[in-house]
Amino acid sequence: MWQDIHVMTYIGFGFLLVFLKNSSWTAIGFTYLLAAWAFQWAILVVSFWDMVFTDFDRIHLSVKSMVMGDYAAVACMIMFGALAGKASLMHMFWMTTFCVIFYGLNQAICLIAIRAQDIGGCITIHTFGGFFGLAASYWFSRREAIKDEDKKHSGNYTSNLVAMFGTLFLYLFYPSFNAAYAPVENQQRIVVNTTFAMTGSLIAAAFWSRVLHSKLDMTIMLNATLAGGIMIGASADFIMGSGGSIIIGFLAGLISAISFAHFGPWLKKTIGLSDTRGVLSLHALPGFFGGIISGICAAFANRYLVDDRVIGNIFPDIANGQQDFSTQGGNQIAALAITLGIAICGGIISALITTHLPGGDAVKHCFDDGEHWHNVVEDAPADEAPAHAEPVKGSYWSANKAE
Repeated sequence: MWQDIHVMTYIGFGFLLVFLKNSSWTAIGFTYLLAAWAFQWAILVVSFWDMVFTDFDRIHLSVKSMVMGDYAAVACMIMFGALAGKASLMHMFWMTTFCVIFYGLNQAICLIAIRAQDIGGCITIHTFGGFFGLAASYWFSRREAIKDEDKKHSGNYTSNLVAMFGTLFLYLFYPSFNAAYAPVENQQRIVVNTTFAMTGSLIAAAFWSRVLHSKLDMTIMLNATLAGGIMIGASADFIMGSGGSIIIGFLAGLISAISFAHFGPWLKKTIGLSDTRGVLSLHALPGFFGGIISGICAAFANRYLVDDRVIGNIFPDIANGQQDFSTQGGNQIAALAITLGIAICGGIISALITTHLPGGDAVKHCFDDGEHWHNVVEDAPADEAPAHAEPVKGSYWSANKAE
């Protein structure tokens, strides 16, 4: 399972950003470098924050600690998705450094102090990383990015095809992401629930794409199809039955697809939100609603969790008589609220500090590999790339206006 998560971190999130036809090297290369740094730094920082709320001891390295490092790296890659193409490598190095610090603090408060349950990181990874990146995005070439969006912030036939590899890796390995930290006796339930939730979001995303265009839309299929695994992440171990998982996944796919098609463009137009990879629609909103769902499910879990051993594995405080199910539901909502506060404040603080540190020059040309890489060779200038504005007769795919 750790190896599955490792593949998701570097290939899944890296290739998902390759849809940027003029910034593919930056998508892959920055992911490669920043994830490695986040992995190392997080094992130290997250362990430190855990000890602040428990007892100080040596940091013991194990496969579990490597999972912990990759989870933090994923939160940073989500943040990078909102800033990609608008921030320099030094900017992203410092943003990753600060992101891990706030991530570790938030996780320790939510999981240790508040005792919330978030086995797949719906709240502490996706909601945190999404809102952290969105809050920071206002300080990184936002106006320039929106100005250059039609010319460079777009994909072509080849870049979208390659980006689909990232989507498929994330889709196939997502059950491991949600189950890796769980006790062995809970892992099968999490894998089953996550898999059914993913199928639900895939079908919902395709459905809404057809409603909008009467054809499939590549942006929605690249992203919204993954939302089910995110939304069920906080409740995957205590949802009993595949029916509930499919419903959660279907809702996640609809919310994400509608956000990609309507809410995200509206925010860009009204408040100038520059969100390179649609982090709001894929991570922030599914994570937010997933946190709410986990609170509701935890509050009523006594109606379907009848095995004392299962309850003890998932909610040890309830099994020990220290609290009841309704209190656990409140803990879930409290963790969500705290995550929003730390993520937004942390993103703003980190961006303000980073943009004033020496060595991090502002990006002059957004979404351009030549800004960050030596000897970039383009096969064809952007204005000579094949146009796909008009779909081939009989095609199943809607046209991308930007192409």
